[in-house]
This record gives sequence, C-alpha cells and structure tokens, in this order.
Amino acid sequence: MNGTVSLPKIVFGTSSLGNLFVELDTATKTQLVQAAVENSPGTPLFDSAGKYGAGLALESLAAGLKALNVAPNDVKISNKLGWKRVPLTTAEPTFEPGAWINLKHDAVQDISYQGILDCYHQGNELLGDYEAKIVSIHDPDEYLAAATGDVDLEKRKQDILDAYKALMELRAAGKVESIGVGAKDVSVIDFISDHIQLDWAMFACSVTPYTHKDSTLNLLKKLGKQGVSVINSAVFNAGFLLGSDNFDYKKITRESHPAEFTWRDKFNAICEQFAVKPAEACVQFSFLFDEIKAIALSSSSPKRVKSNISLAEAQVPVAFWQAMQEQGLISKNIS
Repeated sequence: MNGTVSLPKIVFGTSSLGNLFVELDTATKTQLVQAAVENSPGTPLFDSAGKYGAGLALESLAAGLKALNVAPNDVKISNKLGWKRVPLTTAEPTFEPGAWINLKHDAVQDISYQGILDCYHQGNELLGDYEAKIVSIHDPDEYLAAATGDVDLEKRKQDILDAYKALMELRAAGKVESIGVGAKDVSVIDFISDHIQLDWAMFACSVTPYTHKDSTLNLLKKLGKQGVSVINSAVFNAGFLLGSDNFDYKKITRESHPAEFTWRDKFNAICEQFAVKPAEACVQFSFLFDEIKAIALSSSSPKRVKSNISLAEAQVPVAFWQAMQEQGLISKNIS
C-alpha cells in the first residue's frame, strides 16, 4: 500500500465473529482465528469493523488472538471505521435488523472528523492488547445514499472528506500505517480518490465474473495510476456463483431472475469442461487485474479457512477465460 504495507493474497474477514446470521460459540470463533493464523504463509491480516456485531467481532478477534498467545506484532488488523457501539435500548439492534444475532449492543453511524476519531479509539479499546494499523471509512456509499436532498448530500460529502482529514492526521503521526475505503457502490471510491491520496480500496460485489462494469474497470486503472492497491471482496456475488439463491445479499429465483440463472448454468458448464472449481474461477478472476492485490474472504467454518487460502494459488488456464469471453459471460475488454 504505497510501499508501507505488504498485502497477503487472502485477507480474513471477521463478520462471522460478530454473529452475522448465526451465533458461533467462543470455541468456534477461536478456531476460526487459529485456522487463519496457522495457515497464513506470512503475517495474517484480519479485516474487521465496528459495525460487525456492534464491535463484537473486534472483541472476539482480540479474545481469540490472546487465547492463542499471538503477539501483537505477529498480526495485522484492519478496522473499517464509521460505526460506533452504543447501548442497546430496543428489542434488537437498529442497524441491519435481522442480520446480527443475539447482540448486547447497538451501533450508530458517525462519519465526521470527530466521529471517525471516536470510532478509531473505541475500536482499539475493544481490541485490547491489539491495535488496528490499517483503517478506512466504512460504507460511505450508504452514508451518501441516506441524503434527504442536494444540500444534505453536499454536507455528507464534506463529512466524509473531514473524516479522511482525521485519518490522514493519524497516518502522518505514525499511529496507522495506511488508510483506505470500503464500499459496494464504487462510484464513491471514485469521488474520494479525487480528493484523498488513498493507500488502498476495498471493492464489494463489483469485480466478479458476473459483475464487472466498464466504469468499475476504468476505476481500477485510475487507482492503479495513483498507486492505490485494491482488495476485492464479495467475489462470489454473496454465494450465488457457488450455487446459493442469494445474489448480492438478496434471495432470487429462476422465475424472477432467469438471466442470472442462465449465466450461472453456462458458467458451471465451462468450469466442468476445464476442471476448474467455481470458487477458483471467482478468486482468480480478480487476479486478472494487476491493480487487485488481495481477496477478502469470510467463513464461519474453521475447516474452510485453509481451502480459502488455497484458492489464491489455484491455476486457471487461459483457455478457460477465452471460453468465458466467447460465450459472452465476461467482457471482451479483459485481456
């Protein structure tokens, strides 16, 4: 990341440590952390956020690392900032209802100069003996989308730039090594990169074999020229490309979305023809782009962590991508 941080090919997501969709017991959470630590070819990098379980993921990550006697210098932690833990005063958390299970706290979005500093300090408190040296603004696209009108939108854009002023000060003071951004709507990354020298950017649901708009690929080239490393996440379109009925976190059917299912049928046939696993194709698709340096993968199964790491080294023949292009499944603009 501009020479300050070397990225492993696989970044370990920690949403499952925050009870996303299912509540894992403490032993399983520790096993997830252990699998990542033991199978990483280098220093493991965990990607977390104050939003994940209203800080529970950060606490669980720290507890797992401590239980395994992992020294703070032997691990890298990325904390996506913008959501603060607050007391839970309702039956369930007010953010993303239904997604997070059995939480004891709520979370509120706070994107501003002081808000981001508060999130940074709170995050490190939750991490205890550990510290996030890689930081970013989380969901700036959602923050802008909530604007009530043009005036509010301009205010929110300024809030985001003020938040980055705080992060740049932390970077200049040596308290963090690098700053970045994570978003599903990558147009906000385009906006931010016009004003801020980022070290890295995390794309979500934007660069997959199924989804790769020309505008997104052009943004990759722009970031590459700026020296910004890209981490790709949600590379399976939230599981759809691996066989689930969830497409970008929404349930779909063959009747409601025939085009998506037809595409997947053809994709599976080509995978079978070339003896390539769909997961391997999805991960290796990212590495067709020089700007993408790493993939963020999450798992709720300790056994799957090792196989996730192996996806980064899978070999996919050039003829596979040529067949994908010939059948119109991926863009002709990809070389």
